[in-house]
Amino acid sequence: MRNSFLSNIPVVTKNLIIINFIIWLAANVLSSRGIINLNATLGLYYLQSDKFNAAQLLTYMFLHGSFGHIFFNMFALFMFGAVIERFFGSKRFLIYYFVCGLGAGLVQEIVWYIDYSSLMQNISYRDLLSIKQEGFNILQQNQNYIDQYLGKLNLLLHIPTIGASGAVFGLLLAFGWFFPNQKIYLYFIFPLRARVFVILYGILELFFGVANFRGDNVAHFAHLGGLVFGLILIFLWRKKITNTNNYY
Repeated sequence: MRNSFLSNIPVVTKNLIIINFIIWLAANVLSSRGIINLNATLGLYYLQSDKFNAAQLLTYMFLHGSFGHIFFNMFALFMFGAVIERFFGSKRFLIYYFVCGLGAGLVQEIVWYIDYSSLMQNISYRDLLSIKQEGFNILQQNQNYIDQYLGKLNLLLHIPTIGASGAVFGLLLAFGWFFPNQKIYLYFIFPLRARVFVILYGILELFFGVANFRGDNVAHFAHLGGLVFGLILIFLWRKKITNTNNYY
């Protein structure tokens, strides 16, 4: 069929979804066969971790954990990305997507730096070396240090952040900015205007981040980073956007 479902999805959005699913499948297969754990290798680590390298600021956004993790990120990419790509044009959309993802990673690094500085006030250099040398193996055994400061630092240095959520939050911001009165259905039931939805979601992420809500293993400040960097790009591009008839 000429007008198939896939052919109606803009090219960058479609390829991002396909690439993310391919990498997710590859990561699961390789990990299950004991070949390599891509999430542990290419996920984003804190700058002071021995596992950090700069390329992770790009690779982390193509990695996901559970099926639910990748499904909801890719569903959001499909819902909002397709609209924004048609509005921005493919080239500008791709730049926007990656800047939001990179920005989310940078904000997460800043948050980790703050946490690290706070923890190091209660940890000796000797303990730090011990964590760097032995901490990862301890976590592999589903254990951690009894001391709360040592345990938190061990997680900070050896647990990476993964996922496209930061970039997706940037798309959500763009959708709410340029299509503020469009309805978004919360839990597919409750209608909210896009602008209201984005504002409420941003406030909620800020609350959970400031409240140090770690129980859900979600990088709330990284989400906010995607929003902030998306907003910066929108302001930088606002004249070009308003001077264009509709799409790029």
